Amino acid sequence: MEEMWSGAPELSGAESEELFVEVESGISLRILRWFPNDESAVSNGPVVVVPGWGSVFEGWRPLITEWVKRRPIIYIETREKKSALITKKVSKSDFEMSKHGADVLAVLNDLGIDSHDVDWFSSSLGATLLIESYQSGVLNGHSSVLLAPNPDFEFPLWARIVMNLPIPRFIHPALMRFTIWLVDRRTKEEGQRIRYRRTLLSQDLNRMLLSARANMRYRLPDDLSRIDVPCAVMTASSDTLHDMSKVLSIVERIPEAVLIEVPSNQYAHEADVLVEIEQFHSSIGN
Repeated sequence: MEEMWSGAPELSGAESEELFVEVESGISLRILRWFPNDESAVSNGPVVVVPGWGSVFEGWRPLITEWVKRRPIIYIETREKKSALITKKVSKSDFEMSKHGADVLAVLNDLGIDSHDVDWFSSSLGATLLIESYQSGVLNGHSSVLLAPNPDFEFPLWARIVMNLPIPRFIHPALMRFTIWLVDRRTKEEGQRIRYRRTLLSQDLNRMLLSARANMRYRLPDDLSRIDVPCAVMTASSDTLHDMSKVLSIVERIPEAVLIEVPSNQYAHEADVLVEIEQFHSSIGN
């Protein structure tokens, strides 16, 4: 599974680049960039993609393969992912939500991009960290499409107990197999099931455990009234891994946010979803 975390995927109609940006001493994030070959598309502002917890690029390939023909794309892999270059000893505090927001800002600063100019697209953990960063003033944006944001990360009691135990490395493979079995049982969509299985098999489990411990008691602020980025929250009723009622609560709390309901979570990873995304962009004058 190492191939999931190395090299810039070559996509038709665009030039690709892989780079690593140091976001703090001892931690560098993997960044993927694509520049459309069409000169008229190059002049469009960037779309910055922040995928979910542990997410691998392959799950987003169908969407991004089409999108790179129309817009410059920057894809940021957050620090819990195996692609991050981490040379220091880390603890769960290194994976708190505020760290992710600071990392994304550091990446934009390194690339010379003002967050006000960015059209964001994010999913799950990526969407949550952006919402928190908009509210706190760490980041801003031209627009933001937030797929299945998590207001919290609820784990059942048994999982909280297990995650707080010292887990020997030789137990990791069995723990991963058990987690995959649980996700398979909870997931209705076959495409989503395949993506999560691939994601889980590709991880550095120690980082994921530290990240899970950091997120266990996390809650988005109740007050999201300071957000002035035009936001669309995207969700699917068939997505059993993201609670619809909680997603709707986020829509209600973000000023002037709109809801985009799509046929499935898998649909939001396909090129067809660009219809909904571009309609939203047009509605705010993009």
